[in-house]
Amino acid sequence: MGNSETRARIGTIALWALLLGVGIWATYVGMLSFSRSRAVLVDKIASGEVRTELSGAGLAFVQSLRSAILYAAVAWICLVLVALFRRQTPQQVLARGWVWVLAIGVAIKLLGELLLNPGLFLEIVAGGLQKGFLYAMIALGYTMIYGVVKLINFAHGDIFMVGAFVSFYTITKMNMHHWIGTLYVRSTGVAQAPGWTLGVGVVLVILSSMVTSAALAMVVERVAYKPLRTAPRIASLITAVGVSFFLEYFSALDFSFGPDYVTYERPFDMVRWDSTNLNLTLLSLLFALLLIGGMGQVAVWGLARRGQARRVTESALLRLSIRFFLLAGGFGSLYMSLMLLGVGVTNIQILVMALSVFLLIGLQYIVNQTKIGRAMRASAWDKPTARLMGINVDQVISFTFALGAALAGAASVLYAVAYPQLVWNMGIMPGLRAFVAAVLGGIGSIPGAFVGSLIMGQAEELSAAYISTPMRDAIAFTLLIIVLIIRPTGIFGEPEGEKA
Repeated sequence: MGNSETRARIGTIALWALLLGVGIWATYVGMLSFSRSRAVLVDKIASGEVRTELSGAGLAFVQSLRSAILYAAVAWICLVLVALFRRQTPQQVLARGWVWVLAIGVAIKLLGELLLNPGLFLEIVAGGLQKGFLYAMIALGYTMIYGVVKLINFAHGDIFMVGAFVSFYTITKMNMHHWIGTLYVRSTGVAQAPGWTLGVGVVLVILSSMVTSAALAMVVERVAYKPLRTAPRIASLITAVGVSFFLEYFSALDFSFGPDYVTYERPFDMVRWDSTNLNLTLLSLLFALLLIGGMGQVAVWGLARRGQARRVTESALLRLSIRFFLLAGGFGSLYMSLMLLGVGVTNIQILVMALSVFLLIGLQYIVNQTKIGRAMRASAWDKPTARLMGINVDQVISFTFALGAALAGAASVLYAVAYPQLVWNMGIMPGLRAFVAAVLGGIGSIPGAFVGSLIMGQAEELSAAYISTPMRDAIAFTLLIIVLIIRPTGIFGEPEGEKA
């Protein structure tokens, strides 16, 4: 017994020494990395490849932050020493310590990049927000379908692709975005239609893609998924992969969308605002939305403390309106505030943000306040019992597929406007990233899909800018693995049962 205890103590001491040794070795590596990267940075600044206003000691400090390895190593050593004083085991340090050290390293790296070139960093953040909002509209479809059917619909990204091509043809062949303007000119006799007619025309284009995507999703569900509803889950999953390949390669045929890249014609011109081209009207409008939402939320909290908020909180429309004002006003004010700092902001980014928030709020209203929404939640909770209560579960499932696909259709138009190039396999990576975002936020959770998508967009853009463009997907998916190790259900994941 005594020998075994001695061996255990020696093993524990050796493990502690190994953990400290790793920290010391990483510190040495961090110092070498800092000295080499500093010399490289000075050369890049001299050649004009990197622009910064820093110099001397300030530049050296910022470069040490950008290297990040040294600070992460010091954080690891401190973590090990604190665990020793708290009499924790080495296994406890390894279980969670590496996550904290990794988070500290990433935060320090990003702080260094922000200090080196604030304008570039903020532009990348703005681009990450745009991608995050686009992924959110796709991810909401994934999470809804999984919440009701427990199926990962891998064809969802390809329905997104079909929606993008539908909008392309409605713009280039049918000229749908000018229908309202043409009708206005013919009916009034004026020389030129006002600007709002183009806005209504763009809405028609988005609606056409949403309707087409919804109809396609319903056909796919009835033909491919409904016959397998009682089959093992793996059968539906394999079928989803097969449907995805069918839609992709059928779209690549010459008589379909074709195998070549297609340049997308934007239905409106892109307008860019920065410090030399301010749009104070839009900034004031968005800030007013934020102020109204904030005042409304404070009023609700005040009434709740007095016990008088029952009538207010029972009004779903009021609560969702406050939430829309807060989200749209908050993100919009953030975007337009970047304009004051000299960062370029486009009307496309504002449109993507506003429509994404609007669809999120609208989806929450449908799920939580309508009859079909209650049927969806009941079907997600217990399908046999829902049938006994008179709910047509098959109809609910078809509606869920249609609703999720309609969101993907709206996202496809905005994605094509933001990145105006279409191809038959364009839905693969956005669909996969949106799926990862849904899992990251908690599959089955609507707010989780939204938050996970914003995180996914930032991870993709920041890793592409500051680490490696080919590695951006690997880094984003590694983030998913780390989150699932810490919290297997995702950030907003709920226990098995009803999702909302």
